[in-house]
Amino acid sequence: MYFVTINRPGYILFCATPSERGAIGLTEQQVVHFLVRGAASKQWTVVRSWKTSDYSHTDFMAALRHTGEPDDPRKLLDRLPANLPEA
Repeated sequence: MYFVTINRPGYILFCATPSERGAIGLTEQQVVHFLVRGAASKQWTVVRSWKTSDYSHTDFMAALRHTGEPDDPRKLLDRLPANLPEA
């Protein structure tokens, strides 16, 4: 899997999946957001967040490097550590 970097206000880094159904955003407060959007919607919705000090966005993206993009981007969250606290 690869990610496409997109300029998005409110994020210092914002990367979407190739289909643009899922994305990872990094805020200035060092909080990672995992976002999804539906096919009919242009709005992104944060479905999971965590602090980079608990698990970096880079580590998460690297964990997905040999993974294909699933139909439901929420399946990517299965790669997060089980005990990762919500931000």
